[in-house]
Amino acid sequence: MPVRHIRGVDLVYEVVGDAGPFVVVTPGGRRGKEAERELGRLIAEAGFRVLLHDRRNIGASGIALAGDNESMEQAEDMQALLQALGIGPAYIAGCSSGARMSLLLARHHPDAVRALLLWRVTGGPFAAKRLAWNYYEQFIEAADEGGIDAVCRTEHFAAMIEANPVNGETLRHMGTETFVAGMQRWLAGFNKESGHPVAGITPAELRAMTMPALIIPGNDRTHPPAAGQAAHRLLPNGRYLEIMSNDLDVDVDFSGWEAKAGSLAAAFIDFLRECERA
Repeated sequence: MPVRHIRGVDLVYEVVGDAGPFVVVTPGGRRGKEAERELGRLIAEAGFRVLLHDRRNIGASGIALAGDNESMEQAEDMQALLQALGIGPAYIAGCSSGARMSLLLARHHPDAVRALLLWRVTGGPFAAKRLAWNYYEQFIEAADEGGIDAVCRTEHFAAMIEANPVNGETLRHMGTETFVAGMQRWLAGFNKESGHPVAGITPAELRAMTMPALIIPGNDRTHPPAAGQAAHRLLPNGRYLEIMSNDLDVDVDFSGWEAKAGSLAAAFIDFLRECERA
């Protein structure tokens, strides 16, 4: 698998498709590129090239805890990776945390973005509390209780070490104190921005983003429809499309969205083709 050293960290990536405009597809949560491989394949079959990558601190890519906001660091990584590969501007598609990264990329590097394709946008108090725990607090707690060795045994970092043993060396060299300090910075950065209608970015910043955008709302407590509606309302050139007909009283509807990969791909492909004709 190709690797590029980007802003001090190794990023694993691949391109699906042989020709056509580039589409970056980024999964949600701390999920690696494999999580959206099927979506990427379907988009590529329609005549596009799809860039998939493991963000820093995800999958087989490297671990680095720089900066005050993890999503912002990942957005800067994405910009640098696109430049390193000679890609741009590109269509930027993101789900959940991938949507936050995509919005931050568009806010700070609008010239890199032809259009945004966002689905399952996060927002609201339930998401803010749940994601703070999932992304940061559980790892701070593990470090406080058992040091960096306990962090290495958590489900997420154990999987990263299995995918790339260098990640275990990175964590142990980093040590408990540095790891906790980085996680606490990122937790503070997340909490600072998680109260907006669209988590991670202010309404004023959304209103300033003029590129075309397709917003497909979520249907669960972490990705409530209200967050997608807010994104549509605030983005000047946003288009709103519902794929899920029912809202569910569950934390995350993984299985429902996996079953809708074909419908999601079809919606994206229609939007991409329309953008290409414009």
